Amino acid sequence: MFLGTYAPKLDEKGRIILPAKFREELAGGVVMTRGQENCIYVFSTREFETLHEKIRQAPVTSKQARDYQRVFLSGASAETPDKQNRITIPAPLRGYAKLDRDLVVIGVGSRAEIWDAEAWNAYLEAQEAAFSETDEEVIPGLF
Repeated sequence: MFLGTYAPKLDEKGRIILPAKFREELAGGVVMTRGQENCIYVFSTREFETLHEKIRQAPVTSKQARDYQRVFLSGASAETPDKQNRITIPAPLRGYAKLDRDLVVIGVGSRAEIWDAEAWNAYLEAQEAAFSETDEEVIPGLF
C-alpha cells in the first residue's frame, strides 16, 4: 500500500529515487502513465495488470471508454528500478505533468502519484478547504 508524501528531486537524466517505503512494492517493476490533474500515476506491475484487466472489459462500443483507454494506455511506460532504486520518467510523461526539478510523490493506496511540487502545493491548498467542509458521504460506506 502506498501512503505518505515525499519530496525527491528529478535529476538531469529524468530519474527519481523511489521513496524507501515504496521500494519493496515496486521492486518487480513499475508502470507509469498519465494521471488526472496532470500528475503521473505509478503502479506496481502487478497492480497495473489487475487494472488493465478491468479496462479491457470496457465495451468497445462506448466512446467514453475508448477515449479513456487511448489516453490512459498510450501514455503508459513500464520501467524497472535500477540498483540505486531510481526510475526514469519518460520525457513525454515529464512534459505532460510539467515536471521541474522539485517533485512531490504521494501515496494514494493502490498507486503513487508524481507531481511537480508547485502544482501539488496549489492543488492541495485548493482542496483542503473542500476536504474539511465535506458534509456528505463521498466514499460510500467510509464513515
